[in-house]
Amino acid sequence: MKLSARDANRYFAKPDADKTGLLIFGEDAMRVALKRQQVIAALLGENAEEEMRLTRMSGADLRSDPAAALDAVKAVGFFPGPRAVFVEEATDNIAPALKTALSEWAPGDAQIIVTAKQLTAKSALRKLFEGHPNAFAVGIYDDPPSREEIEGELSKAGVTVDRDAMTDLVNLSKMLDPGDFRQTVEKLSLYKYGDNSAATSDDVLACAPTSTEAALDDVLNIVAEGRSPEVGPIMRKLQSQGVNPVTLCIGLSRHFKTLHAAASDPGGAASGIGRVRPPVFGPRRDRMVRQASKWGMFRLEQALTILTDTDLQLRSTSRAPAMAVVERAMIRIAMLAAR
Repeated sequence: MKLSARDANRYFAKPDADKTGLLIFGEDAMRVALKRQQVIAALLGENAEEEMRLTRMSGADLRSDPAAALDAVKAVGFFPGPRAVFVEEATDNIAPALKTALSEWAPGDAQIIVTAKQLTAKSALRKLFEGHPNAFAVGIYDDPPSREEIEGELSKAGVTVDRDAMTDLVNLSKMLDPGDFRQTVEKLSLYKYGDNSAATSDDVLACAPTSTEAALDDVLNIVAEGRSPEVGPIMRKLQSQGVNPVTLCIGLSRHFKTLHAAASDPGGAASGIGRVRPPVFGPRRDRMVRQASKWGMFRLEQALTILTDTDLQLRSTSRAPAMAVVERAMIRIAMLAAR
């Protein structure tokens, strides 16, 4: 049987021990692995490996020994409790071996958990599980976690959050891969250890992974807030760190395009910031709302014109020092903001 995304999330949290098997497939190996870990932990408990109630094998193992799956399913465990056979990196080549194990499965046997990469609708492995009356097939796609899933992660970690922090976490989940997002939630639970108050946006920001562009945040704010005397010193610092001038120009252009989108929104800058993608959250969101409101749409268009001209000059055959070209543009824009 095929499970929908909503039903699948509920099943992963509370799997049925009387089912024959489960196939989890998807392009993103991390997402598939996280769901597999969740369902096995919920099905077998925490000590399954130590109690030898979980048997692991790869698709390659099963290709060389097709009877291994059935033997593992029928094996009698020394410790009481539910058992499972986990087959990873499965392909259509092992569909016949799994078909035998599924067809001869009986109540009390180990449940068969299989993971695979993305499978087409014509896949023999997918058809096997989707067509079985007592087994499930679930496709995992690159969609961000739902609010329900995020609330489940927070509940598991023992963390409560206020409304703004929840909004920030939802936005953050769209920017990070599932593994990084789960680590962020775990870090938040440690950050709030011994503190029973609800986590705030500042707490989320403190625990969020440092962006690869975080080193540029200071210079972006200096320029956007018109602090032209500070441009030179921070440029020396960035230059000593080996920051590429083109990277600076791209970062500035992205920042001012975001401000322009916010400033030109009919509902105001706050409404506009809420619509931008990737989303902006936490104190940075409030700061960008203030910047967009101060600049206004038309002056932001002037700043973007300067940045476009600078980008073209950097890509031309000009012999002017690239870092100096970018620094001059930054000073011009900062002075424009100060008017």
